[in-house]
Amino acid sequence: MGFARTCSVALVGVEGVVVEVQADLEPGVAAFTLVGLPDKSLTESRDRVRAAVANSGGEWPQKKLTVGLSPASVPKSGSGFDLAVAAAVLGATERIDPRVLADIVMIGELGLDGRVRPVRGILPAVLAAADAGYEQVVVPECAAAEAALVPGVSVLGVRSLRQLIAVLADEPVPDEERDEPGRPDPLLAGLRVPGTGAATGMHSMGGAQHEHGYDLADVVGQVSARTAVEVAAAGGHHLFLEGPPGAGKTMLAERLPGILPRLGREESLEVTAVHSVAGLLPPGKPLVDVAPYCAPHHSATMQALVGGGGGVARPGAVSLSHRGVLFLDEAPEFRSQALDALRQPLESGHVVIARSAGVVRFPAKFLMVLAANPCPCGRFSASGDLCECPPSAIRRYQARLSGPLLDRVDLRVEVDRVSRAELTGLAARGESTATVAGRVRAARERAAARLEGTPWRTNSEVPGRELRSRWQAVSGAMDEAERHLERGVLTARGLDRVLRVAWTVADLVGHDRPDAADVTLALQLRTGVPRGVPMAIGALT
Repeated sequence: MGFARTCSVALVGVEGVVVEVQADLEPGVAAFTLVGLPDKSLTESRDRVRAAVANSGGEWPQKKLTVGLSPASVPKSGSGFDLAVAAAVLGATERIDPRVLADIVMIGELGLDGRVRPVRGILPAVLAAADAGYEQVVVPECAAAEAALVPGVSVLGVRSLRQLIAVLADEPVPDEERDEPGRPDPLLAGLRVPGTGAATGMHSMGGAQHEHGYDLADVVGQVSARTAVEVAAAGGHHLFLEGPPGAGKTMLAERLPGILPRLGREESLEVTAVHSVAGLLPPGKPLVDVAPYCAPHHSATMQALVGGGGGVARPGAVSLSHRGVLFLDEAPEFRSQALDALRQPLESGHVVIARSAGVVRFPAKFLMVLAANPCPCGRFSASGDLCECPPSAIRRYQARLSGPLLDRVDLRVEVDRVSRAELTGLAARGESTATVAGRVRAARERAAARLEGTPWRTNSEVPGRELRSRWQAVSGAMDEAERHLERGVLTARGLDRVLRVAWTVADLVGHDRPDAADVTLALQLRTGVPRGVPMAIGALT
């Protein structure tokens, strides 16, 4: 009887569970049994592994072979167990010393010719292995850079099963024939999912858009909207832009990621883990270090927004925009059920999805930007001279965005039509992305210094009770906002959000505590009602 064991990782969302892969050989009729709650793709690994071992120069055992995946109560899915199953079988046949395999975590899919193909979720899988105390992992060669992002783990990247056998058996490592330069590498196909990428609005360009010509100076006029975008970036506040078509709402949203600070090491690993599971990591760039930007089409379903799907749940747009921007253009055209499903992640910062295959939890701390026309024709304004929509149609259109959802939006700004002088360049040009990004970075640093030692990083995350007790505004500064609460203009949540925005304005202008002018500007940005304060941040300093 032969026995060997090694380890792999089963992913549940972006969290991993280390699975022990055991291979047992017994006398009897030749058979291959795989147990331990495998799914269809994992069950098919029996044929892949048999062909890969045979084509790699190994001898397939003609005995009763049982491969067990422990713990058996955890559902396993995907083809990432192939490499571990093959190594365990080779250990049971003593082609590889079983003692060498026991403390190694192996992740990768096998081709019929023995080549090791990449799978999605390498980074979260290696993170789970490191948390469990494992120090050695074997991954596909093209995914080794992604696995190496985890500190304290020794990563071995292999291109074929032959190379792995040679390394573990202390034999000369064969050189695998590579494709001709310039030809696409078929092994990289495992890193991406069909139907994803920039064409769907779900990608991780983020701040890199500034490098591709997305400069805030390109936006003509719109002083109020530019200020709202700056405040949103500095404090992580959600933003609602309302205005006629062609006023610049989409341009403002596309330039918002460019003024966000680059992600820290911990944030980058969080974002990269989600994008790795979703198959959105671009080849050659294993670490996402800029704020992601997702702009799903208004026909997106609730599952596409918050995550889900058949079988094992997949991350949705709210998770793909984690630590970045989620832009919902033409927001009233989204299904009301899909929009209302955003309420919970907006408050909690994560999504919990229950399916028959298990319960998964995805991170979802994003900055939401809503853009909408004022009416179905898009020309409704205070004068109302161009709009052809009846009042009932305007009310129905605006009611598609529910009150509870809008109550969670900190900033509401009307984007006006651009004047001829602004469009022809006769007016003053707005500030560039680099200038605004510098102020945002300084404001974030002030907030981080104030919130040091707490679990919060931005003003939008601080609970209202802490703002009212530990970080209060200047005496009397909140009087007008409190009167709005008494009159029912603001809810209790809305009052807390006004105070959060006031702290962000104070950080931008360099005040130690929000004064009356800061609170008034925050109240104006919250309600959208003009209150006679300058809208430019520079005018408040």
